[in-house]
Amino acid sequence: MAATITIWTAANLFIGDDGPDNSKHLSLQNIKLPDWKEKSQEHHPGGGIAAINIGGLGFEAPELSFKLVGTDAQAKAAFGLGSRVGMPYTIYGELVDKRTARKIERKVVVFGRMTEVSEDEFERGKVTMQDHKITEITHFELYEDKKEVYFFDLWTSQWRVNGIDENAETRGILRIA
Repeated sequence: MAATITIWTAANLFIGDDGPDNSKHLSLQNIKLPDWKEKSQEHHPGGGIAAINIGGLGFEAPELSFKLVGTDAQAKAAFGLGSRVGMPYTIYGELVDKRTARKIERKVVVFGRMTEVSEDEFERGKVTMQDHKITEITHFELYEDKKEVYFFDLWTSQWRVNGIDENAETRGILRIA
């Protein structure tokens, strides 16, 4: 397979579901997908000459953030104390293979809770922005070219990479259905 560069060139966000009234394609300024980071802890053995970071201790809490141009009442309404736990956020993106110019669909599905909304201060002659943060993420799916890249589900303790369940053995040992 020849080397290539794939670039994310366009995006759309749907808050709640992917009904046409929920599309943010005209107001979406940017979006930051969760960073997947392994939890680790430094260990410096009493008789050792160096410390090591021991990994494999689970994942750090993922977060999703996005910015909308202007003020968006529907997005603001997603913020609340517990009443919107597990709300879906769906992102569609266009990736472009720079070698072949082929367009590739990216789809991300996140279930989480909006825990931050902030609006820029008003300044005449400038457009305000509205920032949002989604935390308490309990479910995450990433597909590229209609193929599963990542699948995470807190409730079932599933973590798949390219369709391979990397936590199946542990779930079996712990008798997690």
